[in-house]
Amino acid sequence: MRVDVLVVGAGFSGSVVAERLASHGRKVLIIDKRPHIGGNAYDKTDEQGILIHPYGPHIFHTNGMRIARYLSQFTEWRPYEHRVRAKVADRFVPIPINIETVNQVYGLSLTEQTIGAFFESVREPREVIRTSEDVVLNAVGRDLYEKFFRGYTRKQWGLDPSELAASVAARIPVRTNHDDRYFTDAFQHMPLDGYTAMFQRMLDHRNIRFEGGVDFFAMRQQIRASHIVYTGPIDAYFDFCFGRLPYRSIQFEHEYLPDKGQYQEVGTVNYPNDQAFTRITEFRHLTGQWHRGTSIVREYPCDEGDPYYPVPRPENEALFKRYEALARDATEATFVGRLAQYRYYNMDQCVGAALKAAENVLARLGLDDVRPAHESTPRVRVTHVAAPDHARHDTPPPPAVRPGIA
Repeated sequence: MRVDVLVVGAGFSGSVVAERLASHGRKVLIIDKRPHIGGNAYDKTDEQGILIHPYGPHIFHTNGMRIARYLSQFTEWRPYEHRVRAKVADRFVPIPINIETVNQVYGLSLTEQTIGAFFESVREPREVIRTSEDVVLNAVGRDLYEKFFRGYTRKQWGLDPSELAASVAARIPVRTNHDDRYFTDAFQHMPLDGYTAMFQRMLDHRNIRFEGGVDFFAMRQQIRASHIVYTGPIDAYFDFCFGRLPYRSIQFEHEYLPDKGQYQEVGTVNYPNDQAFTRITEFRHLTGQWHRGTSIVREYPCDEGDPYYPVPRPENEALFKRYEALARDATEATFVGRLAQYRYYNMDQCVGAALKAAENVLARLGLDDVRPAHESTPRVRVTHVAAPDHARHDTPPPPAVRPGIA
């Protein structure tokens, strides 16, 4: 089989590159081990008619309006600002930590004028910030570290925060105001019809062919391509010649709760100290659907299974650098994405990296006239998404109840 470009992986990174190359006249074959497009962002309607994310919640947010305008060619959007609570003792309090979090945990009445002094009184200063433990202790001290971060991190990564790079904890800020949104990006919206519909439009091009259920390593010798764009684990591409890079996986436990209305008051609730799972997400918050029941997912991090997260530790970064050197010399391939670049990318970062990678591939293929990606003004609809007629509410859902309280 002969193609111009073989793209391995049909998630954000692979799909964006495929669309860009196809738009410049290149014939692209995009393959994936899974039978569907969208990678981990793939969504589908479950048996009850609720749009769910089989591989865990994917919340789109970005400060890069170029990224939003690029994706807006393929989707309309619905506004959604993600909010998260953490179960600490018998309370469900905002995370990231803000003024309300501290006041609820300690029974205080701090304000924006006094919260700084509180943090200063409890923090354990670190002259050098090396680990995630250093980040948190330096910001909020020992008690909040134990209540919110240590247990969650141990479950999520299988490691103590003292064993993880500072970049992990740095992703979750500490706030000195009342803002309880999980993200503060300028653009916070969800694809109106879901991620899969967006990917379908992105890949609906006469120069693109998708084949699912295909193992690249089982058929790489059967395909002749001028170039390969690879988005899988970089160590696998080089047959683990330096050893395996650690990745963290997740097991997902989906559950439909009939006649529940709404299970929890926000999209996600973290369980840093209780339960074996890290968090519960309720999809109706993300999608805006009305339904007589609700669908949730619990997440159980683990070492075995599909790779989801690179594990940020200095020794892992050193091992990755050895593979990265091989990748630079592999002129037949371009490596892009969370697994191929061993980076804890958000979705918008994957899109940005893929747009840049596509430009590089086109240059390698000798195309001088590389046109910039087309952009569209984001179209936002403030609307509820109805579930199928047999499952719809005729009125808005009832008030939320706290997790575990029926």
